[in-house]
Amino acid sequence: MLSNNNFKPFCKKVWLSTPTPHKEMMQYIQEAYNTNWMSTVGENVNEVERIAAEKSGMKYAVGLCNCTSALHLCVKLAGEKLYGKPAVGHGTLQSKKVFCTDMTFSATLNPVVYEGGIPIFIDTDESTWSMDPAVLEKAFELYPDVKLVVCAELYGFPGRIDRIKEICNKHGALLIEDAAEALGATVDGKQCGSFGDYSAISYNGNKIITGSSGGCLLTNSLEDANQARKWSTQSREAALWYQHEQIGYNYRMSNFVAGAVRGQYPYLEEHIAQKKVVFERYKEGFKGLPIKMNPIGEGTTPNYWLSALIIDKDAMCKQVRDDTEAFYVPEHGKSCPTEILEALASINTEGRPIWKPMHMQPMYRMHDFITVEGYGRAKTNEYISGTVYDVGADIFNRGCCLPSDNKMTESQQDVIIQVIRACFD
Repeated sequence: MLSNNNFKPFCKKVWLSTPTPHKEMMQYIQEAYNTNWMSTVGENVNEVERIAAEKSGMKYAVGLCNCTSALHLCVKLAGEKLYGKPAVGHGTLQSKKVFCTDMTFSATLNPVVYEGGIPIFIDTDESTWSMDPAVLEKAFELYPDVKLVVCAELYGFPGRIDRIKEICNKHGALLIEDAAEALGATVDGKQCGSFGDYSAISYNGNKIITGSSGGCLLTNSLEDANQARKWSTQSREAALWYQHEQIGYNYRMSNFVAGAVRGQYPYLEEHIAQKKVVFERYKEGFKGLPIKMNPIGEGTTPNYWLSALIIDKDAMCKQVRDDTEAFYVPEHGKSCPTEILEALASINTEGRPIWKPMHMQPMYRMHDFITVEGYGRAKTNEYISGTVYDVGADIFNRGCCLPSDNKMTESQQDVIIQVIRACFD
């Protein structure tokens, strides 16, 4: 029997995903330094906004300090369009319910709460790992008055965001598309980030294009783009002194960060191709194991940002998790995400669990959660008559993210594959 003790740790850690620097990055950053444009205005910011809009197929982009701030301003714009401007100090959503992706990072929906909204979580489509259109339809049957949907695309593998948009249009709802992880991915040839009434993309330190931080809000409305820019610069009015009539934020992208982003954009397709090689190598290396890789939805082209696996149900050893710890019982021929992640850590390699669904999070456990059958509640590791009670909890239970750095060598990945295969011995 092969043991993970047979594998020596890498001298240099293999990370989940790291920035890929290019010489143009330093060129543009140096230009910002030389011209003394180091704050939140400058040629780099202008160019990132132009390139981001052009690449996404949207008319306007607003460069911001991160994707969360972009999502926040998306929510504010949607809230004002739907419900009008609130009194100073009050959220734009005014205690209105909002349908949100369930299996995602909390930054997707926290801005809904910032603006006084009440998230309702929509279960996951097993075939795409994204919001299930059928469940969204069910949610509109239960809550016909909801007028805003926030939908995230997971790990660069988009679901049918076009179908989500059609359903929103049918019910007179606005769509916010969280394309943080999906830059460069497409659905039927159309870029992710272009489906929402408002969309957000990320340049966080581990994304496929990165400036260490940063993000963009995308919109087809010049008025909305200008409003977002104003909010992002503390809502300063056009006066000689500091005049303010609205609540504002310090959300603008710096010219330094924009220089790094600008220098990477020409390499987006190259990064995607490299990430695809990593994904395909895992897929080939895991043949014969009771696992599957991230699903690729029909008509979609991923950017392959993070490769992930999910273990077949009958190949899961016993695993239990509370809010902070996980335990498992080793079993011949079976494994679980906890065992795999511990094995990866033992060779100085980073892996991560799948995003824990929002309806399972302590701060959101009392919020409504909708499955294809209607109302549901978090039932971690519980199944009814052999079928999944809720899809997101099941994927979280059986799945994990793999080291997906585009600079990982083939020999490093071969070792990682063998370590994972040994978990099933």
